[in-house]
Order: sequence, then structure tokens, then C-alpha cells
Amino acid sequence: EVQLVESGGGLVQPGGSLRLSCAASGFTFGSYDMSWVRQAPGKGPEWVSAINSGGGTTYYADSVKGRFTISTDNAKNAVYLQMNSLKPEDTAVYYCNAQVLIPTVHDYWGQGTQVTVSS
Repeated sequence: EVQLVESGGGLVQPGGSLRLSCAASGFTFGSYDMSWVRQAPGKGPEWVSAINSGGGTTYYADSVKGRFTISTDNAKNAVYLQMNSLKPEDTAVYYCNAQVLIPTVHDYWGQGTQVTVSS
């Protein structure tokens, strides 16, 4: 059974930091590209960051570039999102995504973890 389990969300003041974790199981973690996607209340999903299956290339949305860092630990089958200098507009449910396109498409999602940035 494929599972992606996010953790690490919570309430933090503006300017603070959080580290999200996503524990993966049930698939070959090292073969998948991993992403974080968020959804704020009343808004559509927003892609935040991604890391390729080799772990050597990372991508960030302009809104988080310079503040967020994505990383993976293949030994632990985990992906992380270090979030610094948090802003109220970062408030959202953050979802972990695993995707592979070759030889067939597989796309998995976690249940999400709430991040609230407020004073």
C-alpha cells in the first residue's frame, strides 16, 4: 500500500520557521520526483517546490524562492520542506506528492498538513 504521510505543520508567527516532513512507503522512493503543493483557504492548489528523483535538482515557486528549501533522505524514504521567514500568505494545507512518468504514470498524494502563519 502506497502511503505519503506529512507532518510538521502548525501555528507559527510571521518570520518564524517550520520543517515539514513526508514519510513515503509502498513504492520505490528513489525513482520518483517529489513535490510540495499547497492550498490556501478558498484558493486553488499552488505548486511550491520539487526535487528530481536523483535529488540533484530542485525547483521553487517564485513566491517561496530564497525562503524554502526542499530535500530528500533516500535512506529514510522522506522528503522535507524547510520553511523560513514565513509570511501570513504561506498559510495553507501543504501536500506531499510523488510522481513518476516512465514507464507508466504513477501519481501519489498525502493527506496534507496545516500550516498557519499568524501573530
